[in-house]
Amino acid sequence: MTSNTNKTSKLDYNLVFILILLFLASCLAIYSAQASGQYKENFLIKQIFWYAVGGGIISVVMTLDSDQIRKLTWYAYGFGILMLGFLIVAPDSIAPVINGAKNWFKIPGVGTIQPSEFVKIFIILALARLIEDHHNKHQIKTIQTDFWLLVKMGAVTMGPLVLIIKQDLGTSLVFLAILIGMIFISGISWKLLAPLFTFGIALIGTIFYFVLWKPELLAKYLGVGEYQLRRIYSWLDPYSYQGSDAYQLTKSLLAIGSGQTGGKGFGNREVYLPESQTDFIFSVVGEEYGFIGASVLISLFFLLVYHITKVGMETKNNFYTYICVGVISMITFHVFQNIGMTIGVLPITGIPLPFISYGGSALMGNMLGLGLIFSIRYHYKKYMFSTTA
Repeated sequence: MTSNTNKTSKLDYNLVFILILLFLASCLAIYSAQASGQYKENFLIKQIFWYAVGGGIISVVMTLDSDQIRKLTWYAYGFGILMLGFLIVAPDSIAPVINGAKNWFKIPGVGTIQPSEFVKIFIILALARLIEDHHNKHQIKTIQTDFWLLVKMGAVTMGPLVLIIKQDLGTSLVFLAILIGMIFISGISWKLLAPLFTFGIALIGTIFYFVLWKPELLAKYLGVGEYQLRRIYSWLDPYSYQGSDAYQLTKSLLAIGSGQTGGKGFGNREVYLPESQTDFIFSVVGEEYGFIGASVLISLFFLLVYHITKVGMETKNNFYTYICVGVISMITFHVFQNIGMTIGVLPITGIPLPFISYGGSALMGNMLGLGLIFSIRYHYKKYMFSTTA
């Protein structure tokens, strides 16, 4: 029985509390990072501004219910494709080349905006809508219908992926992480997934074999540049490249290691690390607050992922559940990859630490993702005499 519906439109205060803690952690880390004097800009003030903008994004997205988000999904996805396509052909005055990559639009009075950060969320929405529509259409599952769903999910992800993979490998990996996470929740039979992931693992192993022992073949047939190979070599043997490609990695290892258990204290950094306010912000945390401080920060991310998981499990709206899985996949990959690269476990890819690293585009993209989670809780429905929600 589903009468006497009580729709409780409410703010998710637990998520607000977690977000405030991440905001404070970001401010402390960026304040210390910018003290190195590499730039004259006040990154802390800018980060506070972008957090305020992100709060506005959340407040807007939160008001949209599932039907409205569904209707906007393909428009958002198409807009994202157009932005990435225009980025390639745009003149340097609009899309300048920064650090050898053309990933940003230059907006007067604002700075630079990286469209791929928003496209991550658009892909999550598109895949969620795709999975839901597919299951509504194919009530009876077969290997054929599962294969067709897999093809459609791959096609949706490959659209933006091919537009950025040469310019931004790190973001490309995030797209793949989102795809893999949503494949797991899509209900596709393991008869299809087992050989697919086995092939993927074998392919990664083969690539590493050629990188280590036959790099000339990669250069000849795949056009892999020497600088790309050096990134792998400098990761595997950083101290042989500490004067060039592995400079940041060796400095990061020194900073985190010197923090030991309790850290050196707020503002007591001694290791100079370029660009520490962005990709290597975790090194600042490790040096100033040690193992304890780094563990507290990681625990905050665990709480965030746990809370989103709880939201996804409580809602009975499949579209919402798929969105939660996509956001979890995105955040989890970001955290593992960023922290992994600062401690030398994973290669350096330029992926920021969510909600902590300085960066307007990355922060707004993540806030857009959280806005969808806030929307789920805001429009959560409870039914008397029923467990439906």
